[in-house]
Amino acid sequence: MADRRIVSLNLDEKTVLRRSPEVEHERAVAIFDILENNSFAPAGHDGGPYALRLGIEDRQRLVMDIRSADGEPIEKVTLSVTPFRRIVKDYFQICGSYFDAIKRLSPAQIETIDMARRGLHNEGSDMLAERLRDKVEVDSDTARRLFTLICVLHIRG
Repeated sequence: MADRRIVSLNLDEKTVLRRSPEVEHERAVAIFDILENNSFAPAGHDGGPYALRLGIEDRQRLVMDIRSADGEPIEKVTLSVTPFRRIVKDYFQICGSYFDAIKRLSPAQIETIDMARRGLHNEGSDMLAERLRDKVEVDSDTARRLFTLICVLHIRG
């Protein structure tokens, strides 16, 4: 059976100017978690493991450059970012509220905001898994972490 996982992951960050420490932490954790445990299999491909490079082109398309672990091109999966814009914007807003709440609100208030944050994150990762369905098979944890990275790629500084 093929090794259906990502072993190398990079972000095309040519458009990123700067990130807050909180966002940088989320990026690092998402990449670490994906590399530790993921399920990733391009449709119609029996090989693996995979090297993945994520990027946003022309502010319009998410590009997943999928290669073999030794760098041989396998496929470029492209998705429109338009369906993700609202949820990414809402997710950024709730994350800002969450990070602000940690500094000044009660645990119960923080928990309420965190539940909303997780709900939006789940919605985004479900949307990603659905849009990838015929292109790349991913498990829910991998979709969640990839959605985090898509959000990071949307930051323009």
